[in-house]
Amino acid sequence: MLRRYPHAGEPLTCEPLDQGLLNHGYRVSTTRGSYFLKHHLDDSTGDRATIVRQHRATQRLQSLGVPVAPPIEDTEGGTVTEIGGRCYALHPWVDGLHRAGAQLTVAQSVRLGALLGAVHTGLEQVMEAGEGGPGGAGAVGGSEGAGRPAGHASPDPADTFAVIDELLAAARGRRPRDSFDELAEHRLLERRTLLDQHADRRPPAPGVPATGWVHGDFHPLNVLYRGADPVAILDWDRLGVQPRAEEAVRAAAIFFVQPAGELELAKVRAYARAYRRAAGAGAAELAAAVHRVWWERLNDFWILRWRYCLNDRRADPQFPAVSALAVWWTREYDAVCEAFTG
Repeated sequence: MLRRYPHAGEPLTCEPLDQGLLNHGYRVSTTRGSYFLKHHLDDSTGDRATIVRQHRATQRLQSLGVPVAPPIEDTEGGTVTEIGGRCYALHPWVDGLHRAGAQLTVAQSVRLGALLGAVHTGLEQVMEAGEGGPGGAGAVGGSEGAGRPAGHASPDPADTFAVIDELLAAARGRRPRDSFDELAEHRLLERRTLLDQHADRRPPAPGVPATGWVHGDFHPLNVLYRGADPVAILDWDRLGVQPRAEEAVRAAAIFFVQPAGELELAKVRAYARAYRRAAGAGAAELAAAVHRVWWERLNDFWILRWRYCLNDRRADPQFPAVSALAVWWTREYDAVCEAFTG
């Protein structure tokens, strides 16, 4: 593969990286430096045309000053190499660390909100009409709430009750059972009660399709920091059209959740104000997004689906905080809404 990149040097080492749930990544060291080699595996985003669109977007965003790491072009000016039916891309290696919200100060939370606002306004400038859209190639979703098209209807609690029954049977039937299975059963029963109590609060379907371009997976493992400064936003696989304010709320719910499932509301407030200023988003837009993402969280069990349906436990460590957040958010709904809109 490196023969396509004559300026990359001769390969010395290739080390697999253990972060990332959907694709594989490697740190490649050569006689001329280090690179990040990405092996695109996710079937929903791993085709050449989709990857090329992501690459073009990051190249254009870089020209606007957004911290990204666009791929390196090969001898023919391309950025995707296809080997054995799979797509690969070579990126510059960016030194940096991932920072969760607990590691961010209030001032850094402001900067994070402004950064996401810059991403959304930058994408509005650089994405061309016809590159994606409601229900088409631009429909995106992260691990939570994945795969729903722009303008999607909110989850139906009747469907969620069926999922809960299925997962309860799986958790109760696991042998040998462990503390995770006990917690899963407790949270599933608790969530069924909450959904029954709040079924009348299901958000209506949006009146118009979403029109904003979003990163699609903005969370701590996709933002690199060097010192106090964000130096690269990574992993643009989920680039597409979605309600922009919902991405801002989802990101905050990941960055600022604490181990017990509470959000650091002072940081959320600072982040949200900066995002609203940078993106030109109003309080009403954020309030609607808070309600839809809260309902999404109340109906979502992606971690348990991975464990019990796919026998994939990589996301298990996230479950205690994520499952507790849905309960806490329901109880503190007004305070959370005020943090995003005040």
